[in-house]
Amino acid sequence: MGSRGLGLSALPGDCMDNVLSLALTGPRDTCRLSVISSWFWSALKSDAVWQKYLPPDYESMLARSTDPPVFSSLKDLYFSLCDNPILIDDAKLSFWLDKSTGKKCYMLCARNLMISWGDTPRYCKWTSEPECRFGEAAELISVCWLEIRGKISASLLSPATLYSAYLVFQLTTKTYRFDDQPVDVSIGLAGAESPTRSVYLDAGRGQRQRYQTGRRRIRLLSQRYVSGMHPTERKDGWFEIELGEFYNKKGEEGEIETSVLEIKVLFGKRRLIVQGIEIRPKEGK
Repeated sequence: MGSRGLGLSALPGDCMDNVLSLALTGPRDTCRLSVISSWFWSALKSDAVWQKYLPPDYESMLARSTDPPVFSSLKDLYFSLCDNPILIDDAKLSFWLDKSTGKKCYMLCARNLMISWGDTPRYCKWTSEPECRFGEAAELISVCWLEIRGKISASLLSPATLYSAYLVFQLTTKTYRFDDQPVDVSIGLAGAESPTRSVYLDAGRGQRQRYQTGRRRIRLLSQRYVSGMHPTERKDGWFEIELGEFYNKKGEEGEIETSVLEIKVLFGKRRLIVQGIEIRPKEGK
């Protein structure tokens, strides 16, 4: 019994590294193994282990932040970047890590997006919003057409990763034309043709409409919810709607472009508040 207890701790350093490399496939396994034995718990605190889960360019990412996290170990840094996004590039981007995979996540702030009428005070104003990580958001007062585009370099994303993009937004009580008018959304390489789908931005009104008409209407609206055509509420109180998926191949070059468009019905669209566009790995991918 005693010899088995000393087995792992008595291994030479190179053998210990081999054991860890075989046992660990990601941050999730590392956390699980740390509770198995005191040897694993001690070994898995080392910077050598957690450096494998941080992006290769993590030091340059920290240098791009005016308020980088303070950490005593790479394990502390890893979990800090998972739980507390940092602002980089003059607060135009928010950066953090997916906790289960260590892959990169971003949000482009509203000022980093191309928003139709965004530079015209008559149609758009910049407002302070609670839980907005950038301190301000764009509120569309009234616009005839909706056009929001964002771009990010493919080299900033983790390679060989399936990403999803999301519009992060709020609707005010005076919102108009977003309950019954779908918008077209897409994501893909800039300059290339990308698949487009239609979604609705008003979850609350769409939900109420399910009970206002006959069975056929209810059935059709139910299908919209199942297929993700309406937004979901986030933990931070904002809403998000998926714009699509993009597989970032290893060595991918160019820019990834996202778009949100409604240019078919030229009536006033009011009171959409945009925080930004979030790009994060598809869950489990």
